[in-house]
Amino acid sequence: MPSDIADNIAKVRQRIRKACIKNGRAETALTLLAVSKTQSVAAIRAAVEAGVIDIGESYWQEAERKMPELVDLPIVWHFIGPLQTNKTRAIAAHFSWVHSVDRLKIAERLAAQRAQGLPPLNICLQVNINDEASKAGVSAAELPALAAAVAALPQLRLRGLMAIPQASDDVAVQRQNFARVHALFEQLQQRWPQLDTLSMGMSGDLDAAILEGSTLLRIGTDIFGARPRGNTAP
Repeated sequence: MPSDIADNIAKVRQRIRKACIKNGRAETALTLLAVSKTQSVAAIRAAVEAGVIDIGESYWQEAERKMPELVDLPIVWHFIGPLQTNKTRAIAAHFSWVHSVDRLKIAERLAAQRAQGLPPLNICLQVNINDEASKAGVSAAELPALAAAVAALPQLRLRGLMAIPQASDDVAVQRQNFARVHALFEQLQQRWPQLDTLSMGMSGDLDAAILEGSTLLRIGTDIFGARPRGNTAP
């Protein structure tokens, strides 16, 4: 498995490189995040050893099992899953980034529970760009008010937006959705020029995301392969 993961990461980086050349972007402007939901500690270790230090987990119960066994590695932990109010304290204590903030109540809890001795928690606001009932995320109309409220909270640092557009195999549709997210991001930058992160793009739409300005790619399948079924032991 470790050698397969290293090979997979090399292929993903080559794909990123090609998309960046096509769009005239510097490859160094993008961060590759390995989505490790359901993956083992050994798989995460292999990814880090292959140079991917940004690791994304979706469930605290799963991350809680893995983190103690990986403390020797320079991992930057990102929480990218749905946020429950009863998990905010643990997430505020153990993660450097949260990509899935879509309610002020959640942001306020993270701010209050982030220890003063820790750096500010990096926050991306999740946007429901296609207004899908099955997905979390703030609407485009409500985004400016939420951004203003979160930007004012202590112990948080608003970094940008995250989106998971409606699935499509049509690259033109993918690009259209990502372009809409990018437009919202640029609107926010007019008020907060320091915003620097567009968390968008996964294994199936990586190229379109890069072409539309993504700065952080959340890649799972193309790094680790298909997710194993059932619970994954660390």
